[in-house]
Amino acid sequence: MRKREGEQRLREALVRAGCRWTRQRAAVYSCLEKVDHHPTVEEICTAVRQQLPNISLATVYKALEALVAAKLATKLTYGDGSARYDCRGEDHYHLRDIETGEVRDLPTDFDPALLDKLDPRLVRRLAEDGFQVTGYRLEVLGRYDHRASSQADHSADSQL
Repeated sequence: MRKREGEQRLREALVRAGCRWTRQRAAVYSCLEKVDHHPTVEEICTAVRQQLPNISLATVYKALEALVAAKLATKLTYGDGSARYDCRGEDHYHLRDIETGEVRDLPTDFDPALLDKLDPRLVRRLAEDGFQVTGYRLEVLGRYDHRASSQADHSADSQL
């Protein structure tokens, strides 16, 4: 039942955005829902090809454009021209590995008042300068030490 409800929500959101439901779009969305990071279009294409071996990279791009138009996914762009995709709907922060470009969710709660905490006058000053703040994004930059995370996993396992 839950799978059917999810597919119905996907169909409705696509229709509201003026797009039609296709199994390719459904497969791309399903891939985004399952990953624990924010993949590139190439990574998504590789994963979706497990289910739909003949899907082209162009079709994956078009599916992602439709999902973004339907507000089911967000395209995260960077100054180097790369893009990654996120289907988590609520506001949240990101971690980005500056070496690999990998993007993951930062495991902390989103604070809608963070700008006021940084500078209580910031939003007002920006408005006076003609800039209307509509939201903000926070991305923490660094490098993953995969050895440290695997050691932490082993340590956690030994405590069980």
